[in-house]
Amino acid sequence: MRLLHTMLRVGDLRRSIDFYTQVLGMTLLRTTSRPDQKYDLAFLGYGPNPEHAEIELTYNHGVDRYDLGTAYGHIAIGVPDVAATCAAVRDKASALGGAITREPGPVKGGTTVIAFITDPDGYKIELIERTA
Repeated sequence: MRLLHTMLRVGDLRRSIDFYTQVLGMTLLRTTSRPDQKYDLAFLGYGPNPEHAEIELTYNHGVDRYDLGTAYGHIAIGVPDVAATCAAVRDKASALGGAITREPGPVKGGTTVIAFITDPDGYKIELIERTA
């Protein structure tokens, strides 16, 4: 078994695609439009399945915002330099709706460097420094 994708419901598909591609450097892998069923999909990632897990963005026609609830945690992305990634996010995210919510630093009780950002819909993304 393997993880294939994580689905996030978004209020503006184009805005979310721009955030994940321009801020986080993902590639738009494919889209699906289902006008009769009133939804559109966009799959993004750092490579396609089955080699990489993907994020599926789902836009339900006419819904521009969702309540995230308290059960959702976050998506984690490994990056070589958390501080440099946050600097790039800071430069790009203001125009695309994301934000840094926890500045780079070691995880509580450990040494791994992490940071948290949010996407335009408020979903949390943890950046974890991975040198290899």
